[in-house]
Amino acid sequence: MGNEREKFSQRLANAMQQAGYEARPTVLFHLFNTHYRGRSVTFQTTSRWLAGGAIPAQDKLQVIADVLGVEPHALRFGMPARSRVAETRATWPAGVGSRERQVIDAYLKLPQKKREVVGELVKMLADDA
Repeated sequence: MGNEREKFSQRLANAMQQAGYEARPTVLFHLFNTHYRGRSVTFQTTSRWLAGGAIPAQDKLQVIADVLGVEPHALRFGMPARSRVAETRATWPAGVGSRERQVIDAYLKLPQKKREVVGELVKMLADDA
């Protein structure tokens, strides 16, 4: 059983790196808790996920997979599901790190009026550069 958890932790770390995030418990802690609608998890929980001490429950695994842009089955078992219809996800350009992705995620959660204000501010800052 321990070997299964270790393999999962390696797949999780690889998926985080492929998605542009550092494979660190603090990064996973913040990333997961900002997207999960249930009760938040502790830092120790995300640390165990990355250290091979535990595998998240299916609902949590689904959130992690969605955030990282991988199939839950592949993340959990190391192979893609046999047949699945899914929308392909765009990859982030090189140089876009976890901080930029968090800012973009926060922007996308804003109401339309606030998005317009942020857009105008960014445009003014870019014009000054």
